[in-house]
Amino acid sequence: MGFSRTAALGYLRRAHEQNRLAHAYLISGSQGSGKQLLAAELASLVNGTKATDVFSSKAREIFVAQPQSKSRRIVIGQIRNIEHALQMRASHGRRKVAIISDADRLQPQAANAFLKTLEEPPKDSLLLLLSALPEALPDTIVSRCIAIPLAPDDEDKNKPEEQKLVKLLQGTAREQNWNIQHAYRLAQAFQRLLRLIRDQIKGDTDEALRSEEARYGNSTDGVWLEEREEYYKALTESLYLQRRAGLIETLFSWWTDVLRSGNGVDCRELPNARKETGALAKRFPTTEILRKLQRLEELRDQLGRNIQEALAIEVAFLGIFAG
Repeated sequence: MGFSRTAALGYLRRAHEQNRLAHAYLISGSQGSGKQLLAAELASLVNGTKATDVFSSKAREIFVAQPQSKSRRIVIGQIRNIEHALQMRASHGRRKVAIISDADRLQPQAANAFLKTLEEPPKDSLLLLLSALPEALPDTIVSRCIAIPLAPDDEDKNKPEEQKLVKLLQGTAREQNWNIQHAYRLAQAFQRLLRLIRDQIKGDTDEALRSEEARYGNSTDGVWLEEREEYYKALTESLYLQRRAGLIETLFSWWTDVLRSGNGVDCRELPNARKETGALAKRFPTTEILRKLQRLEELRDQLGRNIQEALAIEVAFLGIFAG
């Protein structure tokens, strides 16, 4: 789960005030999550430059690298320039800040060069890597950064598909006859939600790719286009897996609330479904609820091991909702 930008900034501000700020952070999140704004706010905090000036030529001792070459990659020359700049002495009370935008676009040679900077960060420096696809970064780089995953600033606590799933579960709680047909119907409804998620993400990433083609198509080579197609393909899958995991967690929240209700615990993760989870608590003994939670654990494990998605879901739902 991602932080909101404001929550992440609060965490980083406290670390700064307590002199516990790390030397490198990987700020990740999809488009709209506020990666650049958070980086600008953090840079302003440690450097004194206005946040609105961080990505402009007005910034002092703030160095930014982003894809600029014909291949839309960050090349080793850009990293060498940042390395040289970071070796310079900082002004009194200020930290030097390096911001690597779209860090997953680092060329292999550039990534290797920047790894050395991460391993031996210059004095009074702060390194910020921004990425919508941190999975594409080398593990050696990721392991040397503190991860700050962001959720879109305008994202509700529950995504639309999670709200739809809760409504499905509320409806199924009111049905008395839980049999195989009922479990299959619910599994199919769950898979329809997943298809909607995938279609929505693909639509968004296809639009982003078309926008880049329109903006850079005449100034880049064919290799860049192939790489960006692969990038957005990987991004689509990454975002899909994150949101599928969110639906699985909603199922866990549902059955955990049933368990809590049955044991007299007032706290609820899904307070709007209190009536329905309470009814199921009276219907199923604790041992049966625990068994259903175990089936969910098995489903999460199987999906993590890339077992065929539809089959894993059907088997799990049969075990949970067939009776």
